[in-house]
Amino acid sequence: MTALDHPKQNRWLIGIHGNVLLLGIVSFFNDAASEMIYPLLPVFLATVLGAGPAALGIIEGIAESTASLLKLASGFISDRVHRRKNWVVGGYVLSNAARPLIGLTTIWTGVLALRFIDRIGKGVRTSPRDALIAESTPIEYRGKAFGFHRAADHAGAVVGPLLATLLIVLFQYDLKTIFILSVIPGLLAVAVLSAGVKETPIEARPAARHEPLQIRRAWREMPIPLRRFVLLLFLFTLGNSTDAFLLLKAQRLGVSVAMIPILWTVLHIVKMGSSVPGGILSDRWDRKGVIVMGWIVYAATYAGFAIADSAWQAWALFMIYGLYFGLTEGAEKTLIADLAPAHLRGSAFGLYNLMIGIGALPASLLFGWVWQVYGDAAAFGMGASFALAASLFLMRLHVRR
Repeated sequence: MTALDHPKQNRWLIGIHGNVLLLGIVSFFNDAASEMIYPLLPVFLATVLGAGPAALGIIEGIAESTASLLKLASGFISDRVHRRKNWVVGGYVLSNAARPLIGLTTIWTGVLALRFIDRIGKGVRTSPRDALIAESTPIEYRGKAFGFHRAADHAGAVVGPLLATLLIVLFQYDLKTIFILSVIPGLLAVAVLSAGVKETPIEARPAARHEPLQIRRAWREMPIPLRRFVLLLFLFTLGNSTDAFLLLKAQRLGVSVAMIPILWTVLHIVKMGSSVPGGILSDRWDRKGVIVMGWIVYAATYAGFAIADSAWQAWALFMIYGLYFGLTEGAEKTLIADLAPAHLRGSAFGLYNLMIGIGALPASLLFGWVWQVYGDAAAFGMGASFALAASLFLMRLHVRR
């Protein structure tokens, strides 16, 4: 009996094939490898290397800033050279070669160097990969495709910490061995990517093709709705601080330290479960409307944290927070793909990722300062206000499908 005999049973698979399916598998293995290390990194720095919180701040600040800048550059260059796959492969190879070596370092500056290389890999691959997904999918299924990719990524974020927990028991808290073993899912990611993912044709610049493409010219050639959307995204990001503050608030509401990893896993499960439905909704309804809905969910979640006073409310709010990711992650990328000229799609994704990256640092600094000076309720209220303001402006943005 063929799939055509029962088309309804396979409706979830429409648009999820070829590059989209394989890049989802790649992200699953890569995120599993990354999440085997990342949650344990603060413990490793403190207990094994004797480094303090300041070292962790320096490491993560430099690493994430590097990734944000390179996401713009890699997307732009992939447009110029008309190639995506080589950048994606190179980025994943770099990250998965550097991360396991953290287990061999003896000083915190070694961790800094390896995290720097890891984030170079992330910066190099992200924008070309997103453009490759968009170019591998018919426009009517792009939301589902990006939703599937995010779901696979979040699934890896669930499996990675569980694997790390199992290995902690098996190897009696030998963190170095666990870090080194993360090379296994990393190698699987690179193997699937290298052997299966195919390059897609990239449309050349329609005029003056002999002229070198410049970043300023690329910005001028992007449609006005796209430029306005990324600026609104930056406004929203100013209220989107690090999730570490949510975990801190959960602890203050009575969630025990032992239950924090479970709470974090629940969040990723909700992200995973809502990503594909959120992407499908953006295909069937309206990209902008789904994003507005997600941003309003974010505002409501932060407003809820501002007035929450018990542990059960923290659990409920974390699950609602997961819906924000399901509604926005795929829809935002799909809207970028819809609005960007085909020959500038990599640059558009680079700009999108840059706006999120450069907004994240001041957002966290501002949130932390407001929390310390005026209290957590004021800080969460501020985050909700930024999200609500961005939502209202986005409602007024004219976007033609």
